[in-house]
Amino acid sequence: MRVAIIGAGAAGCFCAIELKRRLPEAKVDVLERGSKPLAKVAVTGGGRCNLTNSFEGISSLSEAYPRGDKLMRKVFRFFSPEDTVKWFEAEGIELVLQDDHCYFPASQDAMQIVRLLLQRMRQLGVNILTGRKVESILDLFNEYDTVVVAAGGIPKAEGYRIFDGLDLETVPPVPSLFTFNLPGSPVRELMGTVVEDTVASLAGTKFKAEGPLLVTHWGMSGPAILKLSSYAARYLAESDYKATLLVNWLGGAGEEDARNILRTIAEKNPLKQVVNFHPEPIPSRLWTYLVTKSKIKEDARWAETGSKGMNRLVDTLLNDSYEVRGQSRFKEEFVTCGGVSLRNIDYNTLECKNRPGLYFAGEVLDVDAITGGFNLQAAWSMGYRAALSISEK
Repeated sequence: MRVAIIGAGAAGCFCAIELKRRLPEAKVDVLERGSKPLAKVAVTGGGRCNLTNSFEGISSLSEAYPRGDKLMRKVFRFFSPEDTVKWFEAEGIELVLQDDHCYFPASQDAMQIVRLLLQRMRQLGVNILTGRKVESILDLFNEYDTVVVAAGGIPKAEGYRIFDGLDLETVPPVPSLFTFNLPGSPVRELMGTVVEDTVASLAGTKFKAEGPLLVTHWGMSGPAILKLSSYAARYLAESDYKATLLVNWLGGAGEEDARNILRTIAEKNPLKQVVNFHPEPIPSRLWTYLVTKSKIKEDARWAETGSKGMNRLVDTLLNDSYEVRGQSRFKEEFVTCGGVSLRNIDYNTLECKNRPGLYFAGEVLDVDAITGGFNLQAAWSMGYRAALSISEK
């Protein structure tokens, strides 16, 4: 058997390893257009490689996978997040589980994972051919019996020309996992400010996300914003990245909760200045900014706020509004929403419905996830499932 795997990313390399272990006599070539295999794995997780997630606190897979949750439910039956942890530990990688449920190698070095995968591929006899740009998948079948497309996200429409002649349905690609630009907003002067528990949402929609929020010199970032960008990726693209961002700086707190918090502070400090006494989760610089935004003078005392001032403070804390005008790429962890439509795929095998011998794995499909190790887990699971399907067939 001759197998071509397009893409030397996480899904492609993992597929190659598992396939060779099952079919040692198969000729497996990994075709990579770039100069280095596993380049994205080397930088993921800030260079520490967030391998997977414990999925603790994820009540539905759609929370982690805004697109592709039903497919992931299928492939997890064959290779789950627990299987990923066992696989890498069996290969000699010590893993650590952080408080945010993310798994990293104890070495905190993504290159340890890259070296391991490359070493296993060499030992098994997988051929990694870099600098090999595939122009036509259809033409590959003149040389190979089976083709696995694990090319990663294809951010530009012209990249889909490799599928010409295959009669595949595709979903237009748009960015996911990005930060929000807030041009002209004075909140940017607070760059570096972090609030650990917030809820970010888009006005007029049902899109919202919880988690830490980071103020940057261009706008806002952090897990809450990145998750929100993932959930609303297509909506924001269609809106030309113009939207109204609403931030609840008190996390899940409602109006009554916020009012009670402020009332307690006011009752304990009636003659103290409002800017000097703030709710515990709010950093002092941010609190001063929010007080000013609520049209309360910086030298005002708590006893002087009045009901109207208190109402404005509550509203600002729970519904702080910002105009989003554009997006910025988040470090190197660029993810694409869209790709080859899942309607083309047999969920049980990852084989193309109308082209026997053609399989898909990874981000090239219309599957993507929020930040936190979920995208890499999708790559491991789909790479494994594709290898298993090919070997069984």
